[in-house]
Parts: sequence; C-alpha cells; structure tokens
Amino acid sequence: MELVVTNAVASVGPAYSSRPEDIGWFILALPLFASLAIALFLHRNRTLTLFFSVGGVVAAFLLSWVLFFTFGVTGLKAVPSPFPWFHAGGLNVNLGLAVDGLSTVMLLVVTGVSALVQFYSTAYMRDDRGFARFFASLSFFTFSMLGIVLSDNLVMMFVFWELVGFSSYLLIGFWFEREAAADAAKKAFLTNRLGDFGFLLGIILVWSLTGNVQFDELAAKLKADPNALGVWSSVVGLLIFCGAMGKSAQFPLHVWLPDAMEGPTPVSALIHAATMVAAGVYLLCRAFFLFQATTAWPAALAFLGSISALDIIAVIGGGTALLAALIAIQQNDIKRILAYSTLSQLGYMVMAVGVGGPDAAMYHLTTHAGFKALLFLGAGSVIHACHHEQDIWKMGGLGRKLPVTFRTFVIGTAALAGFPLFTSGFYSKDAILVASVRHGHPILFGLGVLIASMTTFYMVRLVIVAFLGRSRSSSAEHAHESPIQMTWPLVVLAIPSIGLAWLPLGQYLTEHFFGSRVAVEEGGLFGPFNHAPLAATFGTGAIIFGAWAAIATYWNAESDPLPRSLAFWSRVLRNRFYFDEIYEALFIPIQDGLAAVCGWVDRWVMSGLLVRGVHGTTELAGRALRMVQTGNLQTYTFLFVGGVALIILIAL
Repeated sequence: MELVVTNAVASVGPAYSSRPEDIGWFILALPLFASLAIALFLHRNRTLTLFFSVGGVVAAFLLSWVLFFTFGVTGLKAVPSPFPWFHAGGLNVNLGLAVDGLSTVMLLVVTGVSALVQFYSTAYMRDDRGFARFFASLSFFTFSMLGIVLSDNLVMMFVFWELVGFSSYLLIGFWFEREAAADAAKKAFLTNRLGDFGFLLGIILVWSLTGNVQFDELAAKLKADPNALGVWSSVVGLLIFCGAMGKSAQFPLHVWLPDAMEGPTPVSALIHAATMVAAGVYLLCRAFFLFQATTAWPAALAFLGSISALDIIAVIGGGTALLAALIAIQQNDIKRILAYSTLSQLGYMVMAVGVGGPDAAMYHLTTHAGFKALLFLGAGSVIHACHHEQDIWKMGGLGRKLPVTFRTFVIGTAALAGFPLFTSGFYSKDAILVASVRHGHPILFGLGVLIASMTTFYMVRLVIVAFLGRSRSSSAEHAHESPIQMTWPLVVLAIPSIGLAWLPLGQYLTEHFFGSRVAVEEGGLFGPFNHAPLAATFGTGAIIFGAWAAIATYWNAESDPLPRSLAFWSRVLRNRFYFDEIYEALFIPIQDGLAAVCGWVDRWVMSGLLVRGVHGTTELAGRALRMVQTGNLQTYTFLFVGGVALIILIAL
C-alpha cells in the first residue's frame, strides 16, 4: 500500500515515509488477540490471562504515543490506501484507518485509561470465579472502542459501534446470576438499539444523497458544495445524533447509564471515562462537518424555520446536564452519584458541540476521562474497603483510614468541579462556557454556570459525608486502605487531573478543528481570566458558591437535611424524576400490545391459516387419494361399476 501524508491545515504538506496504518492495525489487533487467546486457550491460567490482557493494552498505549508524536504533535495527517471490503450496488465500503490529530488523542485516552483499569482489576477481581471471562471481555471492549476511534468511514464505525454495545452487555451483566445486573445489561442493550437505529438510518440517508460514506471524502464534498445534502441536511444531522444520544446517554435515552452500575466497578470506570459514553461525543466531533451543513428542513418540518440541528443538539445536551445534576444531589449510592455526574458532564460536551465548539467538547472529554476514571476507581477502593457498602451515609471518617484513596479522590473532585488554576477540569469546562458566549448562546452559558455550581455541591457533599466526620457503620469503622494494585492507578490518574492544565491541549484541538490557535488557555494558567474574564469569573464564582452551600448544609450532619426541607422535590430527585416508571407506564403497554398482535398474527394467520392450512389441505387430499388407491380388486370393481352407472345416468 502507498501512503501519502498531508498537513492537517494546509492542503499540501511534507511527505512521510513510515506506515502509520500498520501501527494503527497493531493497536487495533493487540486487545482483540488478547481477548481471543484468553477466551479460547488461557482461561484456566490466571498468570497468562493477565500477561496477555494487561500486556496487550499497555503495548497499544505505547504504540499510541508513537502515532501521537508522529501525527498529533507535528500536525501531519496520514492518508493510507484502504482495503476493499465489499461492494453492493453503488455502495463501496473499504477498511481503512483514520490517523490524525483527533484520533491519536483519543487513542491515548482509550488505551491509557484501559491499561490502568486493567491493572486495578488484577486486585479488585482477584477472587472472582469469572476472572478470565472478565479480562477477555474487557480486552474485547477496548478493541471495539479503538475500532470506533480509528474508523475512516461511517459503515466501519457502525460495525464497531455495535460491537461496543455487545461488549457493554457482557460487562454490565457480568454478574448475570444477580437479577438486577442481568436486567441492567438488557436495558443498556435495548436502549442503545433505539439510538443505533436512527444512526443507521442517518448513514443510509448520507449515502443515498452523496453516494459516499468516507469521512474525508464527505468533508471534501460538503466543503465544495455545502448544499450537497439538500433539504435533508438537518434530518441527517439529527439521525446521526441519535447514535450519540444512545451511547452518550442523552435525554430521553439516558435511563440506561445509572443502571450500568450493576457491573463491576472497573467496568463502570471504563464505560464512564474512556469507552462507551465517550463514543457518542467522539462521533459528533469526527462528523462535525455534517452538522455544519444542517441548514434546511424538508417540507414536513418547515415549521422549524431557522432552528438548526446543532441548536436542538445544544438544547438536549444542556437539558441532560441540568437533569442529571439535579438527580445527583439526592443520590446516596456513591457509584450512582458518579454515574449521574457522568451524565451531566456528557451533557456539557454535547452542548459544546451544539454551540459550535467541537474543540471544547473534545478537550473536556479528554480531561474528564482522567478524573472520572480516578473517581470511579476511588469509589471502587472505598467499596472494597467497606466490604461492598455503597451508601455514603453508612460511611464516614474514611479520610483517616484510606489516606491515598482520600487524597486522590479529593483531587478528582476538584477537577470535576473545575477548581480554578490547578485542575484540568477548570480549563476544559471554561472552554465550553467560552464557546457558549462566543457563538451567541447566553442562556446556555447561564445554564452551564448553574450546572457548575450544582456539580461542586453534590461532589463536596459526597466527600464530606463519606470521608469526613465519624464512622457511621462497622464496615466504615474497620475499613483499611486498598492494596497497591488499586491505589497505584489512583495516583497515576491524579497526575493528568492536574497536569493537563499545564499543557496546550485546548490550543492543539482548536488548531485541529479550525486551523488556528485561539484556545482560551493561551497565556498560561491565567489565560482564561485574560482572554475570557466573564466566563472564568462566573465559573469560579459558581464553584465557590456550590462548595460553600455544600459545607453549610452537610458539615457535621448525621443525616441528609434536604429531604426534610425539600420534602416532595427531594423524593422526586431520589426517584430520578420517575423516568423509569413513566417509561414503563407509557411504552411497556404499547410494546405488550404490539407483541400480542404480532403473536396473534403469527399463531393464527402465519402458522394457522398459511402454514397449518396448507399442510392440512395437503394432508386431507392425500388421505382421500389413499382411500381411492387401496390395492383391493373388489373395491376397484365396485368403483368401476359405480363410475359406469354414473356416466350412464348423466347421459340419459
């Protein structure tokens, strides 16, 4: 295969002689090989299972650094010749890899977090009887997500998209003997199929309108002819967004993500930080050129007027962020608090894409992967130390007993809240607020500031209740620090939670998307205050107010005071606005009714009238003919005489 390399910004750039697609294929193949080897040959050998699983993803992480320094830092873009896959009618689909600044950053996120999660799991899952099955599934999950990152066309991405859904089903339902885990796996799988159906329709529509599914070729075609999608441009954008709505759990398909906590905690960390939920935001950023062309509606939707698909996406993202933040305030399960936090932050990212800031969305996705993995693995350390207790009101005083977990958890909390100047979350969240102001969305800016305050409130609440004060249960009283295999990844993840603030990551992503360095963090740590003082000041004020409110409410509290003061609304928040109950009341009767109709048609029309009817008619005819052909000479003579008599009778 010949390889051509062009500059990411300029149309013509220097040539490069290596074969980055070969490195990309190695990165993709390593976790797949590990998964198959463990499942087929090594499931009885724990040592080799760990060697292949952890070693495979660590090797993929190191190779990802090679690609990043070759193409990310230098601004080059590899354009390999893909393998022909299949041809159907006018649809030509190839197997090729997208190696550029965006994919190399995402490769580092996926492989880096996956490596730490797998190392952490060596201790967390040590005594589980499904040890080998867990690591085989985890490696396959990583392979599926890497396939999404490296896909250079929509069809190839959709294949890996479905593999991610299958992998999540295996891991969320890993403890399938527990009914709650089995139900959560089915819920996640079926909910995502709804979004994926819309995604598939979007792919079909894109191909029917343009005759192409390759990202680069589609981008070039839409740049040359912005009206190539015609009146269907906005519909295409929303259908593609359906896929992101399912994977990144945006309203109204958000209900599966909190229940995914039924899987092992390392799975939760991987899903919430670097794989499944990140896939939706990555899709929006990778295909952002499609959303820039969403300016028209077909006649049936003409009433939407000047509202674009990006406007709808921004509103859904902002609404999901607010909804999840409200629910998180009254959750008591440590993993569910973090799950709704993920929902809220994903809403932030989707809102950023909707206001025209894919660079800000990817910036926050990257920083969020680090500190959210840190928080989930920290929660796993707490649960492990408290003998699988997850209610924060049955904890308390853990800061003294789990010093490493406590300190790293506080760092993750500060990064998630966006503590100014010293955490990566401050700069990435500020970039989203700046994008809202810069592109003329003051209401969404105000919503983002409000959500920042609420995020600080529920995370400070979690830290105060779980780690400070006195122990509220025997499990908390006898808690002790987790083994080094679990604490070491926490320390490692604490580094990017702070250290990414010192790197020009925002500038890098802005240059990738827009070809210019205008990111808000220019000017060092005080860049946001110098270049966008309004967003930085309001964001900092929101954090201070949220922290003050949480301290004033929960310091030395023996129980949650909000249920007494908020009464009805507290109950609504604890029950997650009753979305599951509403869906069950509205959609399950419809589903059951349709199933009953289909069952009746299948039983009486298809099986009864058509299948059994044809079968019965044939059988009766056969029985009648069998009665005629008896082989008895007297019967034949009788029938002959009877036939002659009948003919004579008719003739006369």
